[in-house]
Amino acid sequence: MNSRQAAMLATGVARRGAALKLAVPASLLFFAFLIGLGIVGGISGSSQASAASCGGAGLPDAQYENDDESDEGGTDSTDGLHAQQIDNAKTIDRVAATGGLSGRATLIALMTALQESTLINLDHGPGDSVGLFQQKPQYGWGTKEQIMKPEYAAKMFFFGADSGSPRGLTDVKGWESMALEDAAEAVQASEQGELYAGQESEARRIAKEAGINLTHPGKAKPTDTPSDDTPDDASDAPSDAPTERCETEEDRPDTPAKPGTAFHDGDANWPAQVKNPRSTADAVKWAQREADSGSLEWYQWCLKFVAQSYGWTSAGSRYAIDHYWAMPSTMRHNRDRNPPVGALMFWSTDGRAGHVALYVGKGQIASNDIREPGRISIVPATDIESKWGATYQGWAPPYFPNAG
Repeated sequence: MNSRQAAMLATGVARRGAALKLAVPASLLFFAFLIGLGIVGGISGSSQASAASCGGAGLPDAQYENDDESDEGGTDSTDGLHAQQIDNAKTIDRVAATGGLSGRATLIALMTALQESTLINLDHGPGDSVGLFQQKPQYGWGTKEQIMKPEYAAKMFFFGADSGSPRGLTDVKGWESMALEDAAEAVQASEQGELYAGQESEARRIAKEAGINLTHPGKAKPTDTPSDDTPDDASDAPSDAPTERCETEEDRPDTPAKPGTAFHDGDANWPAQVKNPRSTADAVKWAQREADSGSLEWYQWCLKFVAQSYGWTSAGSRYAIDHYWAMPSTMRHNRDRNPPVGALMFWSTDGRAGHVALYVGKGQIASNDIREPGRISIVPATDIESKWGATYQGWAPPYFPNAG
């Protein structure tokens, strides 16, 4: 990863931290921090720090593609920071295990740290936030020196202060059975709790690489015992159930193409209820201008990007893949590889949110994060399958019934 990508990801970390702490971003400070360490050449392409996953949480779970501007030598210098992520993950898990907590507790903490700091022990952040969890000394989490010790920060996240304020995960009634992101939000009080959900797949990937068992039960008694009707596998359940996906006969193409088959332009006849502030032609032009601008602000925001292409502020859906399956069946063209110009194209990924891109014609899409984190690029639509290993679901007209 080159210095420009590292700078962008630094901005992405600061932006997420600012959203969660409601303060001014610290992207320039983080970039200076990277320069000081001599590691501006790379940050691990975390697949939530790859997302959400897209939509509410962003980018799909995939490594980023190296572009032609990669560092001399032909490889990304990601080892240093990625090694820090692995070490910090092990520390978090060790603190949880010492306290008798389950693998679920470790998973919640990893999701939180990935969203707050990309699992890097930052010595700065919005306001006085520092450390893996961006904890604030002014709110009683400890001194800066204490919070900068990963063991201490993890212990505070799990158990909170002895006085009960601030509270930790084990102070949250029912944390063992509530949605993962809700448990994280109960500790962090960010007012943007849905963002934690986008880090689940990346947290699981890092845990696997670090040799962390996320399925082991805790030795300590949970703060709230689940009721008898709680599923046995609740601790490993998805953090948010997807929209029910039921194919109808109308959804099934006569001859579905094989993955990797080229996409071709189809007819552009939108249903009457498809009404947007921008026309299809203007939406495509807007997306092209955004790609030409080189802006790096679209990290993990695929659903927001396609909505803004059509003149909306937001899509009105939480996740990209849910936006597709919530559409009327007559609008879904499952696995059809002949989308009209201006269509929304959808893929499922290993993450919860999936991915959406804008079809601009001649087999190409405008997509965020495929060539560079945060950047819109015009690329072959097949890149989402070949570069990210995603599964193409189909296309739909630019229908945003709940957009704002």
